[in-house]
Amino acid sequence: MTTQTAERTEPTPARPIFSTADFKLLRTAVLAYIHQVEDSPESQAYSHLYHRLGRLR
Repeated sequence: MTTQTAERTEPTPARPIFSTADFKLLRTAVLAYIHQVEDSPESQAYSHLYHRLGRLR
């Protein structure tokens, strides 16, 4: 009789969707959009997004 061992494999870590360079581009694009909509009510939400993107490095 042979004993078969079940291989336990660790799940592969998830790869990031965006690179660091992508975040810099997104932050630049959001800043440009903030300047276009600065008088609208949604500008505050984009401002918050801009600052959150700055924390990711």
